[in-house]
Amino acid sequence: MSSHAFDQAIALTPVAPNLYKGSTSDAFKNMVGPFGGLTAAILLNAVLQHPERLGDPVSLTVNFAGPVADGDFEVEATPLRTNRSTQHWLLLQKQNGEVVTSATAFFANRRETLSEQQLAAPQAPAPTSLQRVDLSIRNWFKQYDFRFVRGVPFSRRPEDEPETESLLWVRDYPERALDFASLTALGDVFAPRVFLLRQSFTPSGTVSMTHYFHATGEELLQASGFLLGQARATRLHRNYADQIAHLWSEDGVLLLTSTQSVYFKE
Repeated sequence: MSSHAFDQAIALTPVAPNLYKGSTSDAFKNMVGPFGGLTAAILLNAVLQHPERLGDPVSLTVNFAGPVADGDFEVEATPLRTNRSTQHWLLLQKQNGEVVTSATAFFANRRETLSEQQLAAPQAPAPTSLQRVDLSIRNWFKQYDFRFVRGVPFSRRPEDEPETESLLWVRDYPERALDFASLTALGDVFAPRVFLLRQSFTPSGTVSMTHYFHATGEELLQASGFLLGQARATRLHRNYADQIAHLWSEDGVLLLTSTQSVYFKE
């Protein structure tokens, strides 16, 4: 097993057909339970290492049904249907027989077709020209190298800055080769948008998250390094907000689109 904290945190042991066991990691603790991006990566990892897996992930939807307690858990990974080039999965994370997280995943064999990127990466200074920002708010923040262009959580916002936008470079810390599991977690590194709107801490958490993967595994290896991330909300209303985020490689290739439904407390 890799000595990297991320690989240790997503590690799963097969114990029966379609069934794995894992354990929470202190390195990725969040306000309540583990960092949601890590939980999503764990669920995806169950498919990535499943002997019946077909192709690469195209989309992953995760529903955080309840808090994940410290300790052991089980992951059920069930292939619902496999077609000639597509495959659908049901994923359930359980503790003490109760579902704490559910997910569906869509995998496919991707073929050479038309390729057209409609969304260009925003302009940003090179990551090496920016200082790493220490966000030691929770344990999991320490596992990433954040280089902010704008939208640092809890900092005063310039009047001409979009109210809920963050633009930043980010990578695993220490650096790790990019793959589908790490990209899944990186897609959730953006603080809740209410933090930026209020410029202070507000109890909040993701309820549902969908990732759309735009690259193959081979393309991700070529994109290793810093990723440029942008996130914003379109409306915060009656305890819930959306979040739309994108991640590009350093050379401007769009790798991931993510949407979330986020609860915030009044």
